[in-house]
Amino acid sequence: MVVFLGIDGGGTGCRAAVADSAGTILGLGAAGPANVNTDVTGTFANIMTATRQALSGHTIAETDLVAVLGLAGANISAAVDHLHQMLPFARTRIVTDAVTAARGALGGADGIVAAMGTGSVFAVQRAGVMRQFGGRGFVLGDQGSGAVLGRTLLAEALRADDGFAPMTPLLVEVLGEFGGIEGIITFGFRAKPAEFAALAPRIVQSDDPAARRIFEDAVKEVRGIVETLQAGDRLPLVFLGGLGPSYARHLGELWEIRAPLGSGLDGAVRLALEEA
Repeated sequence: MVVFLGIDGGGTGCRAAVADSAGTILGLGAAGPANVNTDVTGTFANIMTATRQALSGHTIAETDLVAVLGLAGANISAAVDHLHQMLPFARTRIVTDAVTAARGALGGADGIVAAMGTGSVFAVQRAGVMRQFGGRGFVLGDQGSGAVLGRTLLAEALRADDGFAPMTPLLVEVLGEFGGIEGIITFGFRAKPAEFAALAPRIVQSDDPAARRIFEDAVKEVRGIVETLQAGDRLPLVFLGGLGPSYARHLGELWEIRAPLGSGLDGAVRLALEEA
């Protein structure tokens, strides 16, 4: 019997689902982080732990599974190749977690997915063909993401303290919290994306002039990305991630905003079934 495995793996954890050929879920499992680019060995261990949980109570061999793994960091081919060699499944396809999230959100329908969280990534599905755009990290990309918004807020505080931008109450507050210019610079050298992203709610929920300016610029950038991906079409738009609703409120008059049909795990299972 051919059995299908879907894995949704991110930086904080991974989930597994085993399904039969009709798509009926036979078992679920969960384990720790699955960012293949930062930790191949740990990702492998957590994938196998989640898979074995999902197989618990069944007499299904790991070597009988047709698997699709949606993993953070899977846009780095060397790491993916290494992991591929370690996995025992009958057939394995590894894609980014953005691809599985987009397939889960859209099902088989055409549309655009904008995942706006700590990072950002976009995907377009047309006639069942999925293409991913962005998702390259906040140093080189991740437009509109929480990490980029937070980094921009700190940079604006530095500019304002130098007299190159208007000082606002929020910028004064941030400078005080971080201990002035030196404190912000020290933070900037050591902070991880999630620490920058922790500042994002103070931007999207604020009426401060600097916050409005930063978020308006981000909305304009995301709007330009979506317009490019539309390529003259009127595809529905699905926002995912913690910042998704904030962008949806600003762009809902331009395109049809739809709720996601399912999760990244749903998308992984769907792709695994398509592998047959």
